Amino acid sequence: MKELSPSNIVSAIRNKELTKKEVLWDFYASIDKYNGALNAIVSLKERERLLSEHSSYLKTLRHSESKILNGLPLAIKDLVDVKGFPTTYGMPKYKNNIAKQNSIMVQRLIDNGAIIIGKTNTPELGLGSHTFNRTFGITANAYDRSKTAGGSSGGAASAVAAGLIPVADGSDMMGSCRNPAAFSNIYGIRPTPGLIPQDRTEKKDDLPILSTLGVLGRKPDDIALMLDAVAGKHSLDPFSFDISGNFRESFLSDKEFCATKIGWLRDCNGYYETENQILTLCENILSKLSMSKITVDEVRFQNKLSLLWKSWKTLRSKALYNELSSWNLLEEEKVFSVKWELQKGSVIEESEIKEALKVREEWLDEVNNLFKKFEFLTMPSSQVFPFDKNIAYPNILNGIELDSYHKWMEIVTIPSILGLPVISVPVGFNEKGLPMGMQVIAKKGEDLKLLSFAKRYEELIRASEVKPDLQKLID
Repeated sequence: MKELSPSNIVSAIRNKELTKKEVLWDFYASIDKYNGALNAIVSLKERERLLSEHSSYLKTLRHSESKILNGLPLAIKDLVDVKGFPTTYGMPKYKNNIAKQNSIMVQRLIDNGAIIIGKTNTPELGLGSHTFNRTFGITANAYDRSKTAGGSSGGAASAVAAGLIPVADGSDMMGSCRNPAAFSNIYGIRPTPGLIPQDRTEKKDDLPILSTLGVLGRKPDDIALMLDAVAGKHSLDPFSFDISGNFRESFLSDKEFCATKIGWLRDCNGYYETENQILTLCENILSKLSMSKITVDEVRFQNKLSLLWKSWKTLRSKALYNELSSWNLLEEEKVFSVKWELQKGSVIEESEIKEALKVREEWLDEVNNLFKKFEFLTMPSSQVFPFDKNIAYPNILNGIELDSYHKWMEIVTIPSILGLPVISVPVGFNEKGLPMGMQVIAKKGEDLKLLSFAKRYEELIRASEVKPDLQKLID
């Protein structure tokens, strides 16, 4: 079953080649077999009860068989509300926090025929690019169970890579879809903020939207299916918007694909420290694209990246402080990442915010000028390969001591702070068999074009054909 694409599963159900129960039981069998080694899916619902509840719900809908996700089992990141499931945020305090209603995204998934079977693991409050918490423990990498699956959508990435679920939602502030996708040899998109609506009200500050919901899948086609189910304007999200098109049907012709111009940012002239082989893997892939007549040119920024990093830390810490201060967290509930953000965010002055926003505008101008020459900008998805799952985060890179728990992920901040759509695409493995990815960044609002390019990329590179040896997980 897990060898079939999500679209093929839905088609097989629609054509009565498979039943929803057969699909559900098959994915549960994989979860039973491999999730113990991965710890990717948490709060798993009992299957018979789940199928009964879903069948009852579908009876209230007309033409349920035509739903684009009809019968597809999904697990939702444990930061997002699913009615009847706990939303724990990875925190012991919220282990029994049962959601009373569905989030906008989840309701759209259900309305389109998906069956929600559980939650995917996440670090506490979704902070950190390594998935571990005091409630459910550590999520392991499907390619090497001694390594991290990344984060904060690590549970989603590991589950998709191992075939425990066909496709998954995620969220991304600082690489939280891109990093785990890169660590799992799958695709992970951070769309333009607002493409996937969220439960939020009018912002009470002038800070840019830094975090957005996203999707992870083995193939861009899988992501397209999910996006068509959840994207589009919603009255409860003032920042949401519609697009003129369909992700499943959007494509680049041969002529358009070959005419693509890509700006390769590399490590930004040595600014970003990267582990050995990361740049080589990316450049090998770009060489393959060049052989398809795609133009690839190295690009250097004029603005200072150190100022962008300073601005990012200011805006991120202030945004998180504004949100986290309302949680009334006790001292024993403040994990290392939360303490760091609250401490920094509490002392940020208005003048610092203004300066950070000024730097952001300068960077927007420079990057938008680059998009006059290039369709996409590219750079690695991470500065390190998957690391030991028993450490919290890398604190030394190439002999340099890192100044924060997320410094090793600085390379993902450009699209995050500028609000640009970006997808991590697989680029292969290092000599130890550990995966890596490359960010492909598009102009704001050009999500259809970005995913269309990723589809052609997968046709050329065929990254999805390489899968983890699951038997090693249980030997």
